[in-house]
Amino acid sequence: MLNILVVDDLALNRRLLTVMLEQQGYRVYTAENGLVALNLLEEHTIDIVLLDVIMPVMDGFETAAIIKERFSQVYLPIIFITSLEDEASFERCLSVGGDDFLHKPFQEVILNAKIKAHSRIRNLSQKAREQNLQLEYHQNQVDREHEIVEHIFNNALENQQSFPKHLDFHLSPAAMFNGDMFLVAQSPLGSLYCMLGDFTGHGLAAAVGALPASRVFYTMVSKGMSVSDIAAEINSVLGKLLPGHMFCAATIIELSSTGKSISAWLGGLPDTYIINQSGEVIRTLESQHMALGILEEDEFERALIHIEVEDTCRIVMATDGIIETTSPHDEYFGEHRFKKVLASKPAISSEQVLERVNKFARGNKQQDDLSLVLLNCLAMSEPEQKSEPLSALPFNFSLSLNSKQIKSTDPVLEVVDVISKVAGLNAHRANIFLILSEAYNNALDHGVLGLDSEVKNQEDGFLIYYQQREEALANLTDALIIIDIRYCPEELALYFTVCDSGNGFSKDQANQQSLAREHGRGLCLLGEVASKVTFNSAGNQVEIYYQLTASSTSSH
Repeated sequence: MLNILVVDDLALNRRLLTVMLEQQGYRVYTAENGLVALNLLEEHTIDIVLLDVIMPVMDGFETAAIIKERFSQVYLPIIFITSLEDEASFERCLSVGGDDFLHKPFQEVILNAKIKAHSRIRNLSQKAREQNLQLEYHQNQVDREHEIVEHIFNNALENQQSFPKHLDFHLSPAAMFNGDMFLVAQSPLGSLYCMLGDFTGHGLAAAVGALPASRVFYTMVSKGMSVSDIAAEINSVLGKLLPGHMFCAATIIELSSTGKSISAWLGGLPDTYIINQSGEVIRTLESQHMALGILEEDEFERALIHIEVEDTCRIVMATDGIIETTSPHDEYFGEHRFKKVLASKPAISSEQVLERVNKFARGNKQQDDLSLVLLNCLAMSEPEQKSEPLSALPFNFSLSLNSKQIKSTDPVLEVVDVISKVAGLNAHRANIFLILSEAYNNALDHGVLGLDSEVKNQEDGFLIYYQQREEALANLTDALIIIDIRYCPEELALYFTVCDSGNGFSKDQANQQSLAREHGRGLCLLGEVASKVTFNSAGNQVEIYYQLTASSTSSH
């Protein structure tokens, strides 16, 4: 039932309108002037106001203006009841908020038609108001939830600003939440770990994977785990938590405490570059693995790239949002333009690179998250934290592998797991893993299998090399690799000996290595991590001395 307010100073007019309206089933309220009308509007829900123009105390013009000001949230139609005929009066009625006119004497048919027309508009206005209130409520809920989630994210993704000398980075989300993730932490031995990840899509849905991934990352770095361990564990956690269509392309890098070497796991992100002081690319690291969260644990590939670097080098990591930024002509920013920008200015900053990217886009809406990390290969300061006391008990660990075992197993991870359980050694896990993996793979590839790394210098050389490796491994017979590990608590040292049944190699080749080469730096890395590396005269046995104190390790 519509509630109609009749405002007229003449009692006869009020009575006449009341009878006509009540006959149509409307509830009618009456007022003799504008002041009484405003009080009734405060007390009752009125749907339509029939308002006389000329009245004592407060006339229709003044009343209409106040009604429109006070009751503007929902359309409240004002139909002026007037005997005036001049255009100026009509114009003033509209200017103060009038919506329609009704001339005296009243015609019942026209009155009913106008009321029905304006009641329909009021109903639509009320529905729109209700919907707006619901939207406002839900928006407030979403804003509150986003505020909570943003607080959690800001506390979860810690340490990003803790290494200003080493890191220059820029994260620019396409939505409120970033589907890209950048994690940074320092291990107990001083190595700097960085992870740049790009989850499927962008916004909150893409960002949810950052929380479990970050917890795994920080926990494992604090325990001195290797890059491959971290990648494997994050892959396992994301595989269990995320739906099948979600995954995380990622690059995980460990910069040694001396700043002289890096270990990298690359899965699905665009190429990582090593650039010199001038910004020229001197080494390109291509993705070797599938993104995290796709493969099962038994399918996951742990292989790392180990590289020596100079203190003038910078590592450049970026998500695909950079190279896939488009211009108004639908042209990609691309890898070639990205490299050109990096070399356009010595020590270029991430902000300057992003300025060039945005300039190229020329106002095009950002379609994906844009993330760029520039890592300076500088020595790290020693972390201020207590390490677990080293065991006071000496031990020896020896392992002999025949051809069958060499074909069917990769012993490095299992050996590292065993050694890491000794008190105090888990903090050195990453270095122990690097030492064993480099020494064992050198013994297998170049000693037992007799492969020549020079093949890698050819076009598609890596593919040819690994095809040769797979074929040689399948045909392997009568081979032996011996791993011997000795822990001396008095010296706080580990001694590693890896011996193979192969023909050995020329030590001169091991000394002819440079950063520009795509291979052959593994033995140099052993010298970077270990205190001493020696070979027998035949070249088929390596002895490695590793000092367990963080300060001693960081001096090499």
